[in-house]
Amino acid sequence: MFEGVIPALVTPFKENFDVDFEGIAKNLDYLEKHVNALVPAGTTGEAATLSYEEHIEVVKYVCEVAKKPVIAGAGSNSTKEALFLAKEVEKAGADAAMFVTPYYNKPNPEGLFQHYSRISQEISIPIIVYNVPSRTGINTTPETVKRLAEIDSVVGIKEASGNLKQVAEIIKLTPENFILLSGDDFMTLPILLLGGNGVISVAANVAPQIMQEMYQAFRSGDVGKARDLHYKLMPLYDALFIDTNPIPVKKALELMGLAAGKPRLPLVELNKEKTEKLRNVLSELDLI
Repeated sequence: MFEGVIPALVTPFKENFDVDFEGIAKNLDYLEKHVNALVPAGTTGEAATLSYEEHIEVVKYVCEVAKKPVIAGAGSNSTKEALFLAKEVEKAGADAAMFVTPYYNKPNPEGLFQHYSRISQEISIPIIVYNVPSRTGINTTPETVKRLAEIDSVVGIKEASGNLKQVAEIIKLTPENFILLSGDDFMTLPILLLGGNGVISVAANVAPQIMQEMYQAFRSGDVGKARDLHYKLMPLYDALFIDTNPIPVKKALELMGLAAGKPRLPLVELNKEKTEKLRNVLSELDLI
């Protein structure tokens, strides 16, 4: 259920910055035949600037209209707030919930364990840990992940440390059925080679078919084809991080005629120079 190519969905906005629910449906129509699951209300979905009500409504809407499993973003640096969101996304119909490691307040390993342990006691759906030190200021070590994996409902981790040695150590230390998903598009193939299970992806919003072709090539044993597709996708990986995520991916979707809208402040729209670079990459991949 939680393997393969999993786009971290953008949250489209109207001109007045209200959530564009029709736009979400339009994007899902483009994505769903090529992906394995969906992640609404995460970093790429601008969860940081969604109100609690909007966050819950976005998750509920995706659960209602999607034909694929839904892993709902529900993280916070407050355990109390994470618990609130966890219960709400479970009620909304999510198949699992993903929790970013608490940011800014930087808990120690025991605090991290207690955070996830407490959440696991309050909800019945599976939990996926999200480790992204570049945003949170804290790294979830392999030893901590090993301990978290002993909690029955903690089924996996989205690993965005950028450290392949850490990825390998997590895979080595955790049970075979513990899921490790890349949190970085560029690292997808290397992580699959180490024994990972897929990717929660920004690029899959834009090029889901190519991403799925790469994943299926690897799974079928055609590593050469997977490698070729990895190199084909590299310019897109770079272009989608030419500015802070999700600024470039929203512009890419706009250029492709899909739903996006401008990001909410404090993020701003991609500038003209970077937009032209992004446009060229999309054109080279026959996406526009």
